[in-house]
Amino acid sequence: MKVLNLQCSHQHAFEGWFASEDDFQSQLGRGLLTCPLCGDPAIQKMPSAPRLNFGAAAEVSATASPSRELSVPAALPSGPVHDVMAAAGNPAGQAEFLKALRQVLANTEDVGQRFADEARAMHYGDAEQRNIRGQASRAEAMELVEEGIDVMPLPLPALAKETLQ
Repeated sequence: MKVLNLQCSHQHAFEGWFASEDDFQSQLGRGLLTCPLCGDPAIQKMPSAPRLNFGAAAEVSATASPSRELSVPAALPSGPVHDVMAAAGNPAGQAEFLKALRQVLANTEDVGQRFADEARAMHYGDAEQRNIRGQASRAEAMELVEEGIDVMPLPLPALAKETLQ
């Protein structure tokens, strides 16, 4: 099993598990790999440190002469830290971001392409107030803002509905 550090073109860092290097290259070539945060298919392999077994080093350290010390780092760096976005600037932040997205999905009604119409109807009192989400073009969103209707773009990766492993 090969565990690879991967990154999309938007600097989102994530991990991928593959049976072999050939398996990784095959999946990449067939377009099967996408970023779990944004869905970007432009994936590249990042440098990573191999797993080092420091158990043997600890034994050597115990038998080393006092004049010669062996220094073993407490933790190895996991790779470069990338600013994903304000809410998700590191792997822990990415996990929190995805958790928040799942909470939004669980507590809102998806009105799809009817988003602008539903938002207007609620704003003008023609429909019951409720939490909604959906799709609107940039022009529709700008029109809603100009009418005084608060809207917020929500980056919603396709994988946000699934459990990431």
